[in-house]
Amino acid sequence: MTTYWPTAGKEHTEATVKLAVERARSLGLKHLVIASVTGYSAKLLLGQNDLEVVCVTHQAGFAQPGQQEMPQDVRRELEGGGIKVLTTTHLMAGLDRALRLKFQGLYPAEIIASTLRLFGQGTKVAVEVAGMALDAGLIPYGVDIVALGGTSEGVDTALVLRPAHSQNFFDTKIKEIICKPREF
Repeated sequence: MTTYWPTAGKEHTEATVKLAVERARSLGLKHLVIASVTGYSAKLLLGQNDLEVVCVTHQAGFAQPGQQEMPQDVRRELEGGGIKVLTTTHLMAGLDRALRLKFQGLYPAEIIASTLRLFGQGTKVAVEVAGMALDAGLIPYGVDIVALGGTSEGVDTALVLRPAHSQNFFDTKIKEIICKPREF
């Protein structure tokens, strides 16, 4: 059964993580991918030793050129607790975003991102970070996982999905919406 939060936002993070972990366990899924810039959301998964967790951060330079937003001590804490941390180019940004910023056009990856945002920002983020983790080889190909994303801070959306590599993006299958905001 899908849970709908009345609004988007960080205040739903702990409940979203709890629902995601419960659903992963009930389905026998072993892999969970979570978007987390500061580590706040990912830290909630420390100690979930029966799950393989991947935390996907903003790419270096997202907020400031040459800067990583996740503090190094937080990254070390997550990795020390068994969480893999991935910092890489965003699946739905990269060169398309560079073209949009330079030439003010609209490009395919941004159209895909906007379409996923019809279900909320967290849905777009969850699909994106799952593909990024798969492309990095941090989760196995061809298996269902739970992916979590958020609207600004924290996470408010959790999905069961089977991600595809970026070159086969349209083979991605969203199988369940565990929770998401109703208003966003």
